[in-house]
Amino acid sequence: MSIFLVLFFMGLVQGLTEFLPVSSSGHLVLLSNIFGVEESLFISIILHIATLLSICVVFWRDILKLIKFPFSKNTIMLVVATIPTCIIALVFMPLIKASFGGNFLPISFLITAILLVVTELFAKNKKEFSYKTAIVMGIAQGFAVFPGISRSGSTICAGILAGGDKKECTKFSFLMSIPIILLSLIMEIYEGISGGIAISYPISAIIIAFIIAFLSGIFAIKFMMKLTEKGKLWWFSCYLLLLSVVTFFVIY
Repeated sequence: MSIFLVLFFMGLVQGLTEFLPVSSSGHLVLLSNIFGVEESLFISIILHIATLLSICVVFWRDILKLIKFPFSKNTIMLVVATIPTCIIALVFMPLIKASFGGNFLPISFLITAILLVVTELFAKNKKEFSYKTAIVMGIAQGFAVFPGISRSGSTICAGILAGGDKKECTKFSFLMSIPIILLSLIMEIYEGISGGIAISYPISAIIIAFIIAFLSGIFAIKFMMKLTEKGKLWWFSCYLLLLSVVTFFVIY
């Protein structure tokens, strides 16, 4: 397959799955196995920047408020949610790195599918959003660093199950991804500087991947905001269940 087409698909998958409850990292690891493409640190950085810009474009007003009022309740909640995420990621770092080989993908996709179904069946929208909700979402985000466990899916579900308003949980899920994406970028750039970033793909193909990831990211965010309010997350659980089975045969 043409490298242009591969990077096009990688950009599309990154943009859509970063914000839909299906795990972007899991899909990219799976694509790498299917296409036989070696993971590129430089491409990972470019795609992360693209999806970060997607969030900034959609939520620029909210981000501006956070910057203007650094000690507001919303800003403190983001900090509170980020702390458990970082602690969990650091504690499980060796296992996380090993998981990017793809061995855990089938069970990780299955976990996300079950979480979506449980949320649809048992969650009650209590129309509130507290520090407790933020902490629970931060813990969920920590475990979502494993490929196959959706960051958006697990955080939104955790927030709703903790009694948060669906719309607020969805918006907060996207906003709380900003510091995590930034931290991931810093780590990837540091690794790249230490080991040397190799650009082994055509610049034009990389630009296409960036634009596709950016545009599809904007679409996915807006789509997810509307879908969560309607309570249709279980649709994705059907897809993830099928993907778990397919991934098992691809990986093993």
